Amino acid sequence: MATSAFLHAANQPPPLAGYDLFSQDTALVEALRREGGAVREEECAAFGRLCGGAPLELGRLANESPPKLRRDDEIEFHPAWDELLRIGVEHGLHAFPWEDSGPAPHVTRAARFMLLAYAEAGVGCPLSMTYAAVPALRHDDALAAEWVPRLASRELTTLMGMSLTERQGGSDVRANETRAEPDGDGYRLNGEKWFCSAPMCDAFLVLAQAPGGLTCFVVERGAGFHIVRLKDKLGNRSNASAEIELRNAWAARLGDEGRGIATIIEMVVHTRLDCVLGSAALMRRAVAEATHHAAHRVAFGRRLVEQPLHLNVLADLCLDSEAATATALRLARAVDEGDLAFQRLATTVAKFHVCKTTPALVAEALECLGGNGYVEESVLPRLFRESPLNSLWEGAGNVNALDLWRAASREPESVEALLAEIGLAAGGDARLDEAAGRLRAELADAEDLEYRARSVAGLAALCLQASLLVRHAPPEIADAFCATRLGAGDRTYGTLPRGVDCAGIVERHRPQLDD
Repeated sequence: MATSAFLHAANQPPPLAGYDLFSQDTALVEALRREGGAVREEECAAFGRLCGGAPLELGRLANESPPKLRRDDEIEFHPAWDELLRIGVEHGLHAFPWEDSGPAPHVTRAARFMLLAYAEAGVGCPLSMTYAAVPALRHDDALAAEWVPRLASRELTTLMGMSLTERQGGSDVRANETRAEPDGDGYRLNGEKWFCSAPMCDAFLVLAQAPGGLTCFVVERGAGFHIVRLKDKLGNRSNASAEIELRNAWAARLGDEGRGIATIIEMVVHTRLDCVLGSAALMRRAVAEATHHAAHRVAFGRRLVEQPLHLNVLADLCLDSEAATATALRLARAVDEGDLAFQRLATTVAKFHVCKTTPALVAEALECLGGNGYVEESVLPRLFRESPLNSLWEGAGNVNALDLWRAASREPESVEALLAEIGLAAGGDARLDEAAGRLRAELADAEDLEYRARSVAGLAALCLQASLLVRHAPPEIADAFCATRLGAGDRTYGTLPRGVDCAGIVERHRPQLDD
């Protein structure tokens, strides 16, 4: 944390900046290699060096100067936002995997997306929606031919957002009242949307009621598209979110009438992946800041990183950060492999659990810095305000938990794919074996599963994370994770049992700069 020259920076850690975010993140490096992206490691390291430089300051500036709505329906952004968005597009975070013929494109993008989100999360919104729009657009060959090449451009010419929810329905999109009336080879849309993410995008996927039922449409920003106001949000301040009106706006139908949810879910599955990536990035930055601070701050005669209880807390935070990173890149590999059965449910439960874990982790990391952590200069307040958002985007916790409930009865192949992945670690840890057996029994018991959906979704995510760590992480990390995460009930950070190599875990996750 930087201090003024007047205070001589006495006993204050140096700023954590100007370093390779990728190469100093051991868990991310190992996950990239493991999930098929080893040959693209230098690409990610170069991007990590870029994001560890100026973008850290650009993120601060963009958040301190939120976007403003002009009278002409245009939105003014701080130049720092424009530069961050340019960096994301120039490096293909908005679309390159769909056009890339190299190995592990989605895994590679996942790593890069996390690195930019470490610097600033807000620009991830338009980048994510543009990326996720491509599989939805492919429901229509003509629309895909028109839009995908434009979206794939690295000239920052076209971005695509979405606007689904309305004030009377929220997540219950079937309650949408926006009307779509046929007009020649298209439709005219009239209605209001309570949330439009990134309204400065060039086009949007929109749900509206056509004669044949709820349908998905492509609506370009322009005539008939009006911004009512920008939302004043808790966090994600650099990014614009809006309420909009559609007044006779021309739209092209995407997919069949009445199949709007089935069409848009192609987009939602991929934006949920980015919610996991974004939350994993927030975790990583919080852990990096906390461990860096502890390595340089002295209290009661010793550095914080040398004090047993503080070390217990830091190591505990590191476990969730590593588990989130491993899970996020495993999900990205499922996209590379076209493993839809695993991707569908695993992404849902990971989104539920990882995004739910993030606020608690960031709050504890903030506390690790003491009063310094409560000051804006430390970046932890900004991370804390950001931390609940990914749990809200693309369906809040209940929506994702209920997706597991539906999958248990309607998509048995996705349940078996998830259980099969977890089963790859069978015999590696008795606690995981017991938890996996409990999960299978919970999923097979249809009685009151809707009521139990949150606990089952959380158990499923923890079993997936434990399986990945048992197979791939250092033994001390897998052992500590299984010992503390697979039991019943809530737990508090800093309660790792005796015998855990806390110092080794923290050193694995601490940015190793020139001290």
